[in-house]
Amino acid sequence: MTPFPPAVLRPAELPKYGRGGGAATTPLVTRAVGAEVFINGMTAFEGGGAIPLHTHNCPESVVILEGEAIAEIDGVEHRLSRWDTTYVDAGVPHRFRNASETEPMRILWTYASVDATRTILATGVTARVDAEHAKRQS
Repeated sequence: MTPFPPAVLRPAELPKYGRGGGAATTPLVTRAVGAEVFINGMTAFEGGGAIPLHTHNCPESVVILEGEAIAEIDGVEHRLSRWDTTYVDAGVPHRFRNASETEPMRILWTYASVDATRTILATGVTARVDAEHAKRQS
């Protein structure tokens, strides 16, 4: 097997994918660049943007890159600001929302598996995280 060459990823040059709720994701390190152990990317939230309560099949870490966030983790809300970092184990319900109604918020997420899934609690629907990158945002 030939290893993948090193990669430099420039988010401004990569596609963005709408997640609904005023959130759009830019995948970074994925299988496409050779990832075998973890994946990561960024999600930008418009003012008032939020993603639904969900769980994953692997641990996740999130770093706040810009703005102010509310992280709901296992029923407890935490106000987060730039560089604050979360760790959420597999199966723990959580979500992020923009604390501001007007200013943007951006996170960097990392999943501890290239086979990460997300299960939306309201619907029970489970999908691979990388499968969500099928609808490109313009």
